[in-house]
Amino acid sequence: MKNQYNKTITACFIGYIVQAIVNNFTPLLFLFFQKNYNIPLSQITLLVTFNFGIQLLIDLLSVGFIDKIGYRASMIIAHILSASGLILLTVLPEIFPTPFIGILIAVMIYAIGGGLLEVLVSPVVEACPSDNKEKAMSMLHSFYCWGHAGVVFISTLFFYTIGIENWKILAVIWAMIPIGNAFVFAKVPIAPLIEDGEPGMELKELFQIKAFWILLIMMICAGASEQAVSQWASTFAEKGLGISKTAGDLAGPMAFAVLMGTSRLFYGKYGDRIHLERFMVYSSFLCILSYLGISLFPVPQLSLIACAVCGLSVGIMWPGTFSKASAALPKGGTAMFALLALGGDIGCSGGPTLVGMVSGALGDNLKMGVLAGIIFPVLLLMGIILCRKTKEELTLFDYK
Repeated sequence: MKNQYNKTITACFIGYIVQAIVNNFTPLLFLFFQKNYNIPLSQITLLVTFNFGIQLLIDLLSVGFIDKIGYRASMIIAHILSASGLILLTVLPEIFPTPFIGILIAVMIYAIGGGLLEVLVSPVVEACPSDNKEKAMSMLHSFYCWGHAGVVFISTLFFYTIGIENWKILAVIWAMIPIGNAFVFAKVPIAPLIEDGEPGMELKELFQIKAFWILLIMMICAGASEQAVSQWASTFAEKGLGISKTAGDLAGPMAFAVLMGTSRLFYGKYGDRIHLERFMVYSSFLCILSYLGISLFPVPQLSLIACAVCGLSVGIMWPGTFSKASAALPKGGTAMFALLALGGDIGCSGGPTLVGMVSGALGDNLKMGVLAGIIFPVLLLMGIILCRKTKEELTLFDYK
């Protein structure tokens, strides 16, 4: 029974690679867009905000239509939109009088696909028969990291050997992955999220539970803690160290992604022997220390190392919060996963935006921007502690 779902799980792994592509390919072109299209840094910052803003809007709206059209159709649509946005990114900036408008439209289209994937992939894996769902969830989210690292490495290699001016060719190549995975999702089996066939919890029911609100805030902080550093790592490496774009991309976002993936892979392999909550607490402390290192170390090279360590520290936050929510509210259904994805994307949008705004206000000082972002891992740590105190509340509800 479980073996027939192996292809489904593999397709979900690739689905997260697709999301990594749409979230992390364009940031590698930020400085190129700034120079080639004469787009100011403030508008470049808006691209990040707009991407995740659209995704969080889709997270919210998806509660009303995913169950109606089904997970399979939603998955296929998500992949088609992701591919379309990447392809249009190569066309629209040249068509519109203002290139930035063309980029925004392309970002909007692939962001819709990315938002759907964020809502869909985790519950599809959660529904597949598995001996240890926490391990499966962490392994799933590790593929976002490997996708992130792959995007940075392959794109950097492409830019170095063929030239960044030929980035449009690479964008079309990346678009082939979601197109192929759309065909896969047309065939693989998809298990129901709630086994007994009952409807999942409604929004009103979720909103009445204090633990859900804590988990939602944790998701916001998980997304913000991750992306506040990840989205600015390449720019930080180039400006802070004065090194080339190639070295900056490898030393910044790729190192961040590899260590974040390593953390998730480690828990995916040994999660049955590790206490999830304790692992999340230690990771939060390490994240706080890494933020301090990025912003306060006087030597740029040490700050860059702290950037990479931050990737290791945030690895468990997102999948760990999903796992805690699934265990606490097993009948949360599509609404719960959609709202948690919404929270995560609010964080993914708000984290980099806060860093960019504070940096811009202080003369493009990214270190001070990152220091302001330390609020997110601090709040996440507080959320984990509060979750312990609300466990008794969940016993009052007959959800299991």
